[in-house]
Amino acid sequence: MMDYRAALAYIYSYTNYERKGVPKYRLAAADLNRMRALLARLGDPQRSFASLLIAGTKGKGSTSAFAESMLKAAGYRTALYTSPHLHSFRERIQIGGQLISESDLVALVERLAPHLEAIPRLTAFEVMTALAFCAFAERDAQIAVVEVGLGGRLDATNVIDPAVAILTPISYDHMQVLGDTLTLIAGEKAGIIRPGAAVVSAPQLPEALAVIQQVCLAQQAELRLVGTGDYRWRPGRATLEGQSFELQGESYDISLLGQHQLANAATALAALDALAARTGLIAPVQARRDGLREARWPGRFEVLGRQPCVVVDSAHNGDSASKLRAALETWFPHRETTLVFGASGDHPYADSLRELLPVAGSLILTASRHERATPPDTLAKVAREAGREGLICPAVPEALSAALQAAGDDGLICVTGSVFVVAEARLAWLELNGLPLPPVDPAL
Repeated sequence: MMDYRAALAYIYSYTNYERKGVPKYRLAAADLNRMRALLARLGDPQRSFASLLIAGTKGKGSTSAFAESMLKAAGYRTALYTSPHLHSFRERIQIGGQLISESDLVALVERLAPHLEAIPRLTAFEVMTALAFCAFAERDAQIAVVEVGLGGRLDATNVIDPAVAILTPISYDHMQVLGDTLTLIAGEKAGIIRPGAAVVSAPQLPEALAVIQQVCLAQQAELRLVGTGDYRWRPGRATLEGQSFELQGESYDISLLGQHQLANAATALAALDALAARTGLIAPVQARRDGLREARWPGRFEVLGRQPCVVVDSAHNGDSASKLRAALETWFPHRETTLVFGASGDHPYADSLRELLPVAGSLILTASRHERATPPDTLAKVAREAGREGLICPAVPEALSAALQAAGDDGLICVTGSVFVVAEARLAWLELNGLPLPPVDPAL
């Protein structure tokens, strides 16, 4: 009999590109045959529920959280599959807004193990995706919100036939796999678009938008473009407690901060319109209001404390760092910022760091415990090339403590660079302040 720790170890025993980094390979030689063969052995659970499939570079998780929360508020049995997680693997597989239980995950792994072992060369993410789809089917989910892991066309999630394909903002990331131009990257992400599909796109850079429009034209898919026409939103009031906006004559409130979250919320609303048109699954206006207001997505421009202000955000490329910089300048004007920065080696960390340096009064460079973490010395070299020196703290808790000492009660601390750094900073902050901790996985 397995326990939860053993179940996690079993999942991670498969080839795990989240830990090792994704190698450069020829996408043309890859396919989804392993995933399809596995799901066929399991009775094709992905066919038992309707789905929204969300690809993009940034905003996938927040958009997923908004959409799932609104559908749950409308009374549907919802499911949510996202990656990576902050603190516990269980965050990836949620049903009705609740994390999958340890016992349910263990039972799933034990039941699926013979089928998994019958398919050669499975990856950990393929295993995770199959576990999620089986969990959703067994709990009779009506609608699943599914976040693509990497790219789109060849991602394990792309075996589903979504009612709506959603594309959040596309920018440069994972270029060693997806390509070094926006055209190539957008082409991979637009691979979730089916013939005759309903497609929703967040506002895009022109090069990426051109690809999406070409694919939709070729596939005779219906495209709803957020930020134009019926989906042009108007910002409202904004405080550190949340912000409001208007869309199609209705007013909505969200707790997530940053102008980009208004775009994510509008994208989720557009997706619900497309879903209703395709499936008849309707979320009334009040359910939309309640769902958007109740949606939470930790680690994304999240304000942990006020004296000093402590903000964490998982900005991991130049575009997301630019959005973070704009948010800091908007919410904390003329406030000296202590920047705590650590990044994964397979993300364009130099772009992110250079984007954020102008708002950093002081700089602390660190690394998460994750295997893909960039050594702080490497980050320090990037900073020096930009004319800045930074304090090196090898561990995130140490970096947070140093930042708290430097900032004082009136300062501003921003911890960013990767989701793994943010996760460790959140835990360190909660522990320092004696606050309840979220579910955390055992060390493997």
